[in-house]
Amino acid sequence: MNPLTNRRTFLKGAVLTGAGVWLGTDSVRAQSKSPNEKLNIAVVGVGGRGGANLGAVAGENIVALCDVDDNTLAGAAQRFPKAQKYNDYRKMLEQKDIDAVVVSTPDHMHAPIAANAIRRGKHVYCEKPLTHTVHEARVLRELAKEHRVATQMGNQGHSNDGARRTVELIQSNAVGYIREIHAWTDRPIWPQGMSRPTEAQPVPSSLHYDLWLGCAPEKPYNSALLPFKWRGWWDYGTGALGDMACHVLDVAFWGLKLEHPLWIEAQSSTVNNESAPEWSIITYQFPRRGLLPPVKLTWYDGKKLPPADLVYGEKLEDNGSILVGDRGTLYLPDPYGASSKLLPGRRFEDYQKPAPTIPNVTEHHADWIRACKESPDSRVEAGSNFQYATALTEMVLLGNLAVRLGHRIEWDGPNARATNAPEAEALVYKQYRKGFGLE
Repeated sequence: MNPLTNRRTFLKGAVLTGAGVWLGTDSVRAQSKSPNEKLNIAVVGVGGRGGANLGAVAGENIVALCDVDDNTLAGAAQRFPKAQKYNDYRKMLEQKDIDAVVVSTPDHMHAPIAANAIRRGKHVYCEKPLTHTVHEARVLRELAKEHRVATQMGNQGHSNDGARRTVELIQSNAVGYIREIHAWTDRPIWPQGMSRPTEAQPVPSSLHYDLWLGCAPEKPYNSALLPFKWRGWWDYGTGALGDMACHVLDVAFWGLKLEHPLWIEAQSSTVNNESAPEWSIITYQFPRRGLLPPVKLTWYDGKKLPPADLVYGEKLEDNGSILVGDRGTLYLPDPYGASSKLLPGRRFEDYQKPAPTIPNVTEHHADWIRACKESPDSRVEAGSNFQYATALTEMVLLGNLAVRLGHRIEWDGPNARATNAPEAEALVYKQYRKGFGLE
């Protein structure tokens, strides 16, 4: 589908009317269940992170397993011998008894699988980053709302008790009004900054490579692409930023009620059209939100770090964030914001933390499963449901947009448009190989 057509259709349907043409005329909604009933769950991608997600939902009925690698699929099927086995998610979604779907594929296939599942009235748990493009995030947000399914993105730290206490610290103005954020990761821990290999290698006998490519452009197989190394290639992954920012920035995004940045700019190692750079430093400027002041957020990856003096002599861990307020600094020395330090320590020796106000949940997958079983009319949505997760994901992906274009991006959030860069449209609205779109 032409990306220009995608954009016009989407803006007409999703932005102006909230649903409309893009979502189609048929509305399939999931059915609620008793809390004591088990969900019939299908899992797409059952190795690596998918294997961990499969284990986390194993207390429900696993009725279908899907993976593009026969060996990986066979390994999961040994544990769940009654589950139907598939290589193609499209065929799997035709199975009538599926209530909910867990998506743990490479980034580029998150939205096509999730969108097709939601259109069939299936609840969806999908790994982070939720989508590969900004446009896909907008589509999933509207589809989830239209079909009233229970959703959750796999940024599991969102359900951590410590992250909730950190959000309460932020929202209680423990360090005053926050105007500056610094966040970083030790990723990439896979190759980045390369040109695409030109050699066409034999496809492993167990791999259904065409299905692995899915919506991505048809290009020859090479072992430099997979497994795991796909994260560094633009066609399939979203680099270090996409891999970790939905974790590292979650608490700040949540606590400070961030959404659309006004502009984004980036510096990085050499950028090409195939692979994410070896390192990047990305700056976002967010506007005032009600009484909350404007915020500048700086992201660092590839061993780049913020100034050490921001943490008053504390060690900068491999992943973390620093929120600078006008009365002090909140240092979060882990990727999930689950622990926090008020700095400088002497200033907060007698500080009393606010009483908890955000309810705890048992576990990230369990929070989603609970929501799946509730009626949409009375459902308490899972914490990182798609209304929240699409906004967080979109913000993250805009950093890559600035990296790839190589200059500052002025962003019109309501219309999903870079006002100073018409060339951004091809990255916001991508083309899909026939048969693997969002329809």
